[in-house]
Amino acid sequence: MDPASRRPTFVRRKPSFAVQCVIAGWVYGVATPGVWLLQRAGLAERFFGAFGEMTKRRIAENNPFGGYTPGAQDVFVMTLPKCGTNWMMQIVHQLIWHGKGEYDHIHDVVPWPDILAMPRFMHAYAIPLEQADHWRSSPEGKRVIKTHFSWELLPYSEKARYIAVIRDPKDVFVSSYFFIKDGIYGPAMPSVETWYKLFLSGRSLMGASWPEQTASYWAQRNRPNVLILSFKSMKRDLARSVSKVADFLSIRLTDELLKRVVELSSFEYMKSVDHKFNMGKLVAGRQAGAMIRKGTQGGSAELLSPSQQKEIDAACKDALTRLGCDLPYEEFCDPA
Repeated sequence: MDPASRRPTFVRRKPSFAVQCVIAGWVYGVATPGVWLLQRAGLAERFFGAFGEMTKRRIAENNPFGGYTPGAQDVFVMTLPKCGTNWMMQIVHQLIWHGKGEYDHIHDVVPWPDILAMPRFMHAYAIPLEQADHWRSSPEGKRVIKTHFSWELLPYSEKARYIAVIRDPKDVFVSSYFFIKDGIYGPAMPSVETWYKLFLSGRSLMGASWPEQTASYWAQRNRPNVLILSFKSMKRDLARSVSKVADFLSIRLTDELLKRVVELSSFEYMKSVDHKFNMGKLVAGRQAGAMIRKGTQGGSAELLSPSQQKEIDAACKDALTRLGCDLPYEEFCDPA
C-alpha cells in the first residue's frame, strides 16, 4: 500500500447545526449589541484587552502540551496567528510525504494541541497528538505539530525540530482582522480603530503580542534544531525556502520533488483548496471564512493609513529593543 494513502482513523467533528445556531444567537443577540454599546461608551479597547490577557493567563496555567516530551518525529511549526502557518505546514507535510501527502483537511493529519485551550466544541477540530501516529509510515518518519504558542510554552527536545515564520506585523494586523471578522465575529467584530489600538498595545483578542512572540523565537535562532524564516523571503523565492526547509529536515530534495512541493505550496493551489485549511462553518446562516485570503507581503494599506503603518513599525521596533531582541527588522518586514 502506498504509505501516502494511509490516513489516521481520527474523524474531525464539525460543530453541529445546533451548536452553530447557539453561536449565531450569541453573535447576533449578545455580542453584536454588546460590542456596539462598548464602542459607544469608549470601553471596547479595555474590554477586549482584558479578554486577551485572560486568554494568555489561561494558556499559561493550563498548557495543553502538559508533560509531553517531543521525539525525533516531531516538527513544530510555531507562529503567531496569520503569519503563514498553513503555508509552512503544507511545505513540511509535503516534504515529509515526498509530495504525496493526502488529507481531506490539514488537521486530519496535523495535531494542534493549542486547541484544548479553546471552547470545548472546538476540541475535535484537530487530530489529538496521541492519535497522530501516521508518521510511522511516512517516508521520512516525521509529522508536523502546529502551535501559536511562544517559545517558553513549548516542550523542548534536542531530537525535535522547530520552524518559525515571522511576518511583517502590519500585514499580520490586516490578515488577523479579516480572519476573525469573516470567520467568527461577523457584525460583532470591534472596529478597525479598536483592533488597531489593541494590536499596538500588544493585547489582541488572540492573546499574543507580535514583539514578545517574535523575540521568543528569535532568541533560539542559534540552536541547530531551530529554523527561522521570514514570510517576506518565502514570498520572494518559494523554491529557495522549500530547499532550506528540506535541508533543515535532512530530506534529500530532487528537482522533481522540489517542483512538486512548490506547486502544492503555491498561493494559487492552496487558495483553490481553501476548504482543506479553513475552520469550516461555525455560525448558522454564514459561510465559512476563508483561511487563504490574499497572502500578500506589504498590503497593509488595505486597512492602515501611512501614519498608522509607521506607528506600528516604530512601536514594534521599540518593543523588540526593550526585550533585548536584535531581530533585523528590515530583513523581515517592509518599514513604511
